[in-house]
Amino acid sequence: MTRPGVRIGLVAGEPSGDILGAGLMAALRAQCPDATFTGIGGQRMLACGLEPVADMDQLAVNGFRDPIVRLPALVQLLRRLNRHFRTECVDALVGVDFNVFNLILERGVKRRGIPTAHYVSPSVYAWREGRTRKIGRSADVVLALYPFEPPLYERRRARAVFVGHPAADEIGLGDGSPAARRAARIALGLPLDRVVLGVLPGSRMAEVKYLAHSFLAAVARTRATFGGDPVVAVPTVSERLHAAMRAVARAFPLDVRLVSGQSRLVIAASDLVLVKSGTATLEAMLLRRPMVVSYRMGSVGAAIFRAMSTTKYVALPNILAGRELVPELLQETATAANLATALEGVWRRVHADSAYFDACEAFHRQLRRGADGQAAEAVLTLIGQKNQYLGGGSRPTPKM
Repeated sequence: MTRPGVRIGLVAGEPSGDILGAGLMAALRAQCPDATFTGIGGQRMLACGLEPVADMDQLAVNGFRDPIVRLPALVQLLRRLNRHFRTECVDALVGVDFNVFNLILERGVKRRGIPTAHYVSPSVYAWREGRTRKIGRSADVVLALYPFEPPLYERRRARAVFVGHPAADEIGLGDGSPAARRAARIALGLPLDRVVLGVLPGSRMAEVKYLAHSFLAAVARTRATFGGDPVVAVPTVSERLHAAMRAVARAFPLDVRLVSGQSRLVIAASDLVLVKSGTATLEAMLLRRPMVVSYRMGSVGAAIFRAMSTTKYVALPNILAGRELVPELLQETATAANLATALEGVWRRVHADSAYFDACEAFHRQLRRGADGQAAEAVLTLIGQKNQYLGGGSRPTPKM
């Protein structure tokens, strides 16, 4: 069923948001062929027809100092976007991730009578659940990727809708098969007749600093478990990280293969994964790969994390399961010896028990809901509810 044309504002501030935004735009246009879009996005969103208000690079900030130095320019851009969306009389504004900037923008636009949605819930399940009430003041609806997120908002009288996870749609139910593993190895030039261990210490220099050495040391300790000569595949996202990992790898008698990017393909090619906590743990689960999860940070950051954390687990498979489905070794416990023991334990266990793979498939099916389409439906429903409240008409008239 098609719907009358709508005009929608979208703001994405980083490449991951550009991917999400483009998928949402395509789904919105499928349901509403006359839909038009205005705001900020990257090349994918521009290719989907976004009319740009500013370049996405204007939102690029790194570290702690960058946001402070660039604060006047960011405030000016916030005001410009607020004015633009009111002038354009958009039917709704969707902030795609980029939480701090977009939630401030959404709050200002919402006060002017424009419906707002926030695509991807901040990690309120791990950090300060009380933030859900503040998020609800900015967004009329939060488009949540995980089923455990909407109840957190309901408890604070905010609204969230579980739309599913785009990665679960992109990764097929059979993409973790032996045939898919073989194809991934061929694509990466990895041997077909040896154990391949995927080692993913992260995409930031600080993560490589804290994790890379202990990860490779753990693998070195377990060589005999994997036949004495495993291949260690490590994805790196930049030349700088590539050089840093190469320097660490020289200290170990391992066959380390550095791969430029393609972390998902590295996971698909692997028999077992040693990975830092984050989205890669979800991809490993969707690809049915056994894993050990770890994370380390500086003492100050660790103290802050302990003080603010509200979750028992950090690995997404464990959060979904509500139990330790995969081992987690954090901070002081993330030693090479402990990681090696965990790797050996997982390797023995998954080959004797199919329960892990059954759980992975169950969660994959749960998250595989057609996230783009579900998110588009939620946005169009929000617009319809607003128009009905205003007594009909195709578009609300925001306060100027």
